[in-house]
Amino acid sequence: MKLAVVGATGLVGSKMLQVLEERNFPISALYLVASARSVGNLLTFRGESHAIIGMETAVEASPDVAIFSAGGSVSKEWAPRFAEKGTVVIDNSSAWRMDPEKKLVVPEVNAEVLTSSDKIIANPNCSTIQMVVALKPLHDHYHIKRIVVSTYQSVTGTGVKAVNQLMDERAGKSGERAYPYQIDLNLIPQIDVFTDNGYTKEEMKMVLETKKIMGDEHIRVTATTVRVPVMGGHSEAINVEFERDFDLATVRELLEKAPGVVVVDDPSTLQYPMPLMAHDKDAVFVGRIRRDESQPKTLNLWVVSDNLRKGAATNAIQIAEFLVAQGFLQ
Repeated sequence: MKLAVVGATGLVGSKMLQVLEERNFPISALYLVASARSVGNLLTFRGESHAIIGMETAVEASPDVAIFSAGGSVSKEWAPRFAEKGTVVIDNSSAWRMDPEKKLVVPEVNAEVLTSSDKIIANPNCSTIQMVVALKPLHDHYHIKRIVVSTYQSVTGTGVKAVNQLMDERAGKSGERAYPYQIDLNLIPQIDVFTDNGYTKEEMKMVLETKKIMGDEHIRVTATTVRVPVMGGHSEAINVEFERDFDLATVRELLEKAPGVVVVDDPSTLQYPMPLMAHDKDAVFVGRIRRDESQPKTLNLWVVSDNLRKGAATNAIQIAEFLVAQGFLQ
């Protein structure tokens, strides 16, 4: 199994190497790929040093699978080049997510859509992934009509520059900035650029990706995405209206049995998910489970997950693991 990690020096790329090692993914040859300025630098994987290589060298190596986390423009240019060589590309950018010819996959939700002919597979947006993992078992049972979601997203979702900005501000130092405003002791109700309808691209990703992953264009979704001075994971307040009524005991049972979900929900002992709890874990944590008393057939949930792991690296590697299990990757 020849595997390439494209964007190996970034936050998500580093997390991919950690997760690959933890999950003991079968690798006979590893290619660590980054921009030209990083070529020749060394990274350690499974106790061995690996020199970073450039894109052309990686394409010529014809890896069996290439996991991309290098931005949309890089993916648009290079993913087809790898695919032409027979490499299966699992891409973490937004480049291919809404392409009707490409699959958008969260293994716990819709892995069955994958086939041996899929050469470019899209990894969804981090905030969408954790939401659909929590909602899929409920959708199967009660059928979702509408989702209203507000997110509280970690600075790690923006990258190293954002983490540095937060830490610099906290230390009273000046430095490069990822955001137009202070993030420490603040929150910013904008993630990505604004679109013509007044929503941000991040909000529209959640709208469009949820419909595609769930395989249901009739689900109505509205989102407000907010950047908060947090590291460890993204949090979401989700209000979901169903076609059928529910009882809370069955909702909890469905969530407790759902793959990838951990229920943390006991108000009497102040038990509920928080980013610190989710940090460096692969699960999607669900709590604050309660009926919306203002509207029938409607539920409130609080959902937290590590955006660098399940929201990015782990989900991509789980896709690769599924392909191996199905015999699509030899």
